Amino acid sequence: MEPAINVLIAQFKTFAGKDGSSNTLSKEEFQSLVASQLTTLVKNASDPGVIDQLMSSLDQNNDGELTFLEFWQLIGTVASKHGGLSQ
Repeated sequence: MEPAINVLIAQFKTFAGKDGSSNTLSKEEFQSLVASQLTTLVKNASDPGVIDQLMSSLDQNNDGELTFLEFWQLIGTVASKHGGLSQ
């Protein structure tokens, strides 16, 4: 599992770093990450409305950016659904 976690962290930092700060994902960075890395696991990943709704549901402090912990919620949800572990 460690290699998988390392990949998730590296991908987060790569996409988050596009605007100079690798600590948070802007809306544009988040959309780019989802559209390129989660194409089959997030339905309509290229739809801006879907991205807006998804980001809004994850952005706990409503600052318009996602920290890794906020982003991690998406990973947990997607993994649970994909693995048949959610109801």
